Amino acid sequence: MAYERIRLASLKDKVMPAEQAALLIKNGMVVGSSGFTKAGDSKAVLPAFAARAKRENLKITLMTGASLGHDTDGKLAEAGALSKRMPFQVDRTLRNKINAGEVLFIDQHLSESAELLHSKNLPPVDIAVIEVAFIDRDGSIVPTTSVGNSVTFAALAKQVILEINTAVSEDVYGIHDIYQAEDYPHRNVIPIVAPWNKIGRKTIPLDPSKVVGIVFTDMLDSPADIAVADSKTTAIAKHILNFFENEVLLGHLTDRLLPIQAGIGKVANAVLMGFKDSNFYDLTMFSEVLQDSTFDLIDAGKLSFASASSVTVSADCYQRVFGDLQKYREKFVLRPQNISNTPGLIRRLGIIAINTAIEFDLYGNVNSTHISGSNIMNGIGGSGDFARNAYLSIFVTQAASKENAISHVLPMVSHVDHTEHDVDILVTDVGLADLRGLAPRERAQKIIDNCVHPDYKEQLQSYFSRACERGGHTPHLLEEAFSWHLRLAEAGTMKK
Repeated sequence: MAYERIRLASLKDKVMPAEQAALLIKNGMVVGSSGFTKAGDSKAVLPAFAARAKRENLKITLMTGASLGHDTDGKLAEAGALSKRMPFQVDRTLRNKINAGEVLFIDQHLSESAELLHSKNLPPVDIAVIEVAFIDRDGSIVPTTSVGNSVTFAALAKQVILEINTAVSEDVYGIHDIYQAEDYPHRNVIPIVAPWNKIGRKTIPLDPSKVVGIVFTDMLDSPADIAVADSKTTAIAKHILNFFENEVLLGHLTDRLLPIQAGIGKVANAVLMGFKDSNFYDLTMFSEVLQDSTFDLIDAGKLSFASASSVTVSADCYQRVFGDLQKYREKFVLRPQNISNTPGLIRRLGIIAINTAIEFDLYGNVNSTHISGSNIMNGIGGSGDFARNAYLSIFVTQAASKENAISHVLPMVSHVDHTEHDVDILVTDVGLADLRGLAPRERAQKIIDNCVHPDYKEQLQSYFSRACERGGHTPHLLEEAFSWHLRLAEAGTMKK
């Protein structure tokens, strides 16, 4: 029965075990793999290569859509199989290797990787490993639970290994909108004017002569880690929903809002679930990842359509959606990430972007990637694609953590991912600061008044007041700007 998923007869002799396919990956190769936030990733070939690399001392450059599931990044890192990784990761073992300088990491906007490959500003992909539901009669492929960069890998890789995942129903055919923009300088307008517009084909084009191996798997995606909302995430969600309600009263938005983008994690889920009991209706999403909350809102009749590049949900939600796909198939679509994250569409559609910060400073600069300026956490992901181009750019974080030893609102961030020019709204569990139309000194006071934990308000106010006495358009005391981080490193707390 599994062989029926290969509908092009000439490819049926390419079937092989994962271990044999892994032998096709040579030392020093650039490897592209499907996978976006644990969804639709390689579940057999890359783990088999990790096991081989542990024995043979092999290294590759690995490019994906985003993070991988099933600890694959960790297995590759532990085996010493990675010389370079891009554009995103969430694995603790790999993170430690990156921060130790053992693996080079390129932290890219998720919209850019495919563009750089097409313009030949990255090394060419030697071999791609792509998970599919089936191979169509013309050799084109049907992706599973994500699209990511698979369209680009299929087009540009010299060789392709396909993993046919029989755990994914062939009914996923039709939930993808596969569109590849033309190369520069001949690029045309991407004709999407609403999240539900479908402009491409249902399969990814692939030259069958590139296929050097086909591996059968039968394994579901790693389930998403769904953390229960706590008092802080609930407070953040309440502040944001109150803000939206006020924007409606002011006539800036309607009860339908504008298309929503939300980053992954418990804060995003808490915010989205807050819509369930609100007066908002007929909502839409134009995002990167669809989480449990997306389908909960669809079931509640609050969300009418969602566009993204992957579905990353809990095990229960996975069964609910893909076990009854007919119910949901007209409610969402999956696109390549250089379409889901393309800046022009984000600006055109007027996206409301909600993303998570590690820390932000009193002028609104946001650090979303590094701890104490040096150590990467996960990566910028798509937050920059959306923040720079959104109708509303919202960043959220807790005001303080580790029994309030760490303040997440600081005199100066230790690493800048999103400058103050890209940030409209900042939210902590303490409150919300609307920074639109404010000069730097006004922004600083608004943030101090609304977002800072009580344990740090006087301390940050003192810094700002003394900096203003010294002067400047954006007043700072450079000798003190990073003193909070230094104090944390030395004394275990940012408090004086």
